[in-house]
Amino acid sequence: MATTDIHKRLGVRPIINVSGTMTSLGASMVMPEVVEAVAAILPQFVEVDELQKRASSAIARLCGADAGFVTASCSAGISLSVAGAMTGSDLAAIERLPDTTGLRNEVLIQLGHMSSYGAPVDQAIRLTGAKVVPVGQATFARRYQLEGAITERTVAAVYVVSHHVVEYGLIPLEEFSAACHARNIAVIVDAASEYDLSGFLARGADIALYSSHKFLGGLTAGIVAGRKDLVRAAFLQNGGIGRGMKVGKEGIVGTIAALEAWEKRDHAAIRDRESVCLKLWQQILTGRPGVTATIVPDPTNNPLDRLMVTVSAQEAHITAWDLCDRLSRGEPAVIVRDHELEHSRFYLDPCNLHPGQEKIVAARLEAELARARESNEIIATSLDERRNGRAAYLAKWPG
Repeated sequence: MATTDIHKRLGVRPIINVSGTMTSLGASMVMPEVVEAVAAILPQFVEVDELQKRASSAIARLCGADAGFVTASCSAGISLSVAGAMTGSDLAAIERLPDTTGLRNEVLIQLGHMSSYGAPVDQAIRLTGAKVVPVGQATFARRYQLEGAITERTVAAVYVVSHHVVEYGLIPLEEFSAACHARNIAVIVDAASEYDLSGFLARGADIALYSSHKFLGGLTAGIVAGRKDLVRAAFLQNGGIGRGMKVGKEGIVGTIAALEAWEKRDHAAIRDRESVCLKLWQQILTGRPGVTATIVPDPTNNPLDRLMVTVSAQEAHITAWDLCDRLSRGEPAVIVRDHELEHSRFYLDPCNLHPGQEKIVAARLEAELARARESNEIIATSLDERRNGRAAYLAKWPG
């Protein structure tokens, strides 16, 4: 893949993204409709509150919500929604945050949902001054534990939908919501990277949060959708702790355009193109010593599949993590989804490929595996060192 003009100008290397809609890689390809709308608004002036009303209408229609607005990110949406649940529309209380004196300020979250999306989920809650109250154990939570955690100070509960959370043994959203609503507790769902724009509110959430810049293909922004009083209270935080989370006209217009494009997108055709990529990769990996390639569904029930590649170092002559590293350091750089390397596996996600890149990925896989097989020794660096590599990199940044 040739280096693009923008990569040359910025002095950064181009990559092929088979990791997915990851913020650390630039999230996703922005849709043409979004680029056009953003280019049109950038030289113009607009009353942002009025523009947010326009966004509210689009969000309400697509998400089955009473109202909505656009913020800086889904993470910002967590903080604003929790803050809004605590203060309501009390402007004085909004200005006092993160001082929560006199407010109900306890927020429940299942321990198995206390994951990281690049920062801890619970930190987005604590930024508001709220107290996080874990429910259950990491792999076990039941309704009695949720109900037992509710006190007179409980104001909200956060529910996380993500491939990073524990996938078994926890309380399903419908039951979680019913238990919370019986005690007047608002339910906030973090659904940052989810296709389903209306199902979480339909299943009991009071607020549902999405990333505009992931599957929607918008600019970096977050969507807050839900019950009108809670949405209003969250929106008003822009005059308080939300000031540092503000979004510009381009982010709002980009989100509106992304939502409208989503309605018209041929999702079936996209899945067909992705299936071609997955079958190509599976075909070139099948029969290779020590490599198993399996097409697997998305763990949170998004309507898409990925290729799970499991590597036996003894037979392939290379560990899964060393294979990932060689792919990422090569030319062109291929970045895979590598969050399960402890299990000697990684994933290939085709959702962010430009035409023809799937063949480049196939060729890189073939070349690296063939090179490893030629080695007289198993290529195996320290997994512990790799796991701690991010912290080591940050300690030296910017180098």
